Amino acid sequence: MSEKPYDRDAAVKYARQWALRRNPEYSAFDKLGGDCTNFASQCVFSGAGVMNFTPDVGWFYQSFRQRSAPWSGVTYLYQFLTNNNGPGPFGRNLPLFMAQPGDILQLNLDGKKFEHSVVVVEVGDPPSPETVKVAAHSEDTDGKKLSEYEYQSFRLIHIDGVRA
Repeated sequence: MSEKPYDRDAAVKYARQWALRRNPEYSAFDKLGGDCTNFASQCVFSGAGVMNFTPDVGWFYQSFRQRSAPWSGVTYLYQFLTNNNGPGPFGRNLPLFMAQPGDILQLNLDGKKFEHSVVVVEVGDPPSPETVKVAAHSEDTDGKKLSEYEYQSFRLIHIDGVRA
């Protein structure tokens, strides 16, 4: 299996294109708990170009009924990206000052669990909640400062690369 770079520009371009609307090639999960992680996965896929079809633990989307839990579930996406040793994107949890466009931030809104995924589209210098801007679904937004969210904590999933 070979490794290739994650195309951050493609991920951000996709995020900007679809942040305020829905891509008809994918089901929307707005009425099923939110569309945020589905949107984040679409962005990551645009930058990765490789899915992982491993049963139970993979990361893929073929249709609403044929998709993996990590494609649309906050915790499952985190587990996939930070533990993936197979095909597809892989990453790790890093501090915010190491954020890059195309990375994923997950927010703990209620102090109990991480429940919202957003895509980093811009990183200021130095990276901080005031200078990191994101795109997201559920509450559709493009270019929103991380500091504008009411969260208890966040975690950054830095995408290191892609295995094919």
